[in-house]
Amino acid sequence: MLNVLIIILAAIFLFGVLFFEKRENRRGLLPAKTVLSLLFILAVLVQPHPIPSYFYLLLAGLIVCMGGDVFLALPQGKMFLFGLVSFLLGHLCYILAFFSVAGTSTWTWIGLLTVLVMSAWIYAWLRPHLGSMNIPVLVYVIIISIMVSGAWTVLGDLDLTRSGRIMVFIGALSFYFSDVFVARDRFIGQQFLNRLLGLPLYYAGQFLLAFSVGLLG
Repeated sequence: MLNVLIIILAAIFLFGVLFFEKRENRRGLLPAKTVLSLLFILAVLVQPHPIPSYFYLLLAGLIVCMGGDVFLALPQGKMFLFGLVSFLLGHLCYILAFFSVAGTSTWTWIGLLTVLVMSAWIYAWLRPHLGSMNIPVLVYVIIISIMVSGAWTVLGDLDLTRSGRIMVFIGALSFYFSDVFVARDRFIGQQFLNRLLGLPLYYAGQFLLAFSVGLLG
């Protein structure tokens, strides 16, 4: 019941975030994004956690990502770089979380090869527009690619529950593709469409990862 309530509240605040994004209203956007991010932290806290290491690492990642959400809701400039670093740290936590429950396997290398091909194409598309952000973005692309390969590793571990594995995989992919829209908005051209598509993907990914804590063991 509590999970259902969290999902309903998240949907309401996501609508609010998109509303304020559309109107470019920073005063409304900051509290709406903060509450929405607090909800995915609440979501992970109320789950049973049969695998404590996974729970604590994922919780750490979600907390750091909430910081990134706040930075991106603030006026741009250096805030974007701070947000990038926050999400990078979040991905590092997720990498540790995924590999804490599933060891390296054939699935790891299949996933890494697949996502690196996709990431190389995305980076080549972005590179002419990156300027001084070239190195930070390249590092971020590498780290998020490893994160997704970790999710592939979890997906291929048959010792873990099927529902949990699928949640982790879809959650990681949703986060990955949401970042494509963030990059498109920041470096290619600012359009509300980027946020309209990217923000629901991002929050869906975070909530799926949060709920996976109770289902993976």
